[in-house]
Amino acid sequence: MEKQKEAIKKAKRAGVLALFYPDTSKQTKLVLILRKTYHGVHSAQVAFPGGKLEKQDISLEAAALRETFEEVGVLIKTIEVIRKLSQVYIPPSNFYVQPFLGITKHVPIFNKQEDEVESIIEVDLQHLLDDSILVTRKVSTSYSEEVEVPAFQLNGHVVWGATAMMISEIKDLLKPHI
Repeated sequence: MEKQKEAIKKAKRAGVLALFYPDTSKQTKLVLILRKTYHGVHSAQVAFPGGKLEKQDISLEAAALRETFEEVGVLIKTIEVIRKLSQVYIPPSNFYVQPFLGITKHVPIFNKQEDEVESIIEVDLQHLLDDSILVTRKVSTSYSEEVEVPAFQLNGHVVWGATAMMISEIKDLLKPHI
């Protein structure tokens, strides 16, 4: 824990957004992205839209909103940020990530960022809240050939790591209210 505290002090900062929205049938959905395959630790992983804090960003929330617009095309002015979630340190990429929970009341017209986003994943809220999506999977990581991790099976994708931790917190927040 002490080593992690020191690493966090020097970590890059990022903001991500868990964005809920209605579809054309008035069903609540959550948007995730599948990252492109590239030479890096987060290649081909499922994630929330978001990214690194840039000079022009006045806050991590601003970075999350800007990156959401850049990656999936949702207009910033249509998004209401509801709350912060727990920050997550990601050792392989040395990022300290601040997730936010947000909504838009409009059906978004997605426009994926071709150079970073392989696909946009729209998850039904009822599917997200279903406990049967919790699985364990062996995944390759930057520090080990294979490790068994808790994960979520969403729309045919295995979601693990920091994104799975954030989803777990969201599920815990939402379940008592649904």
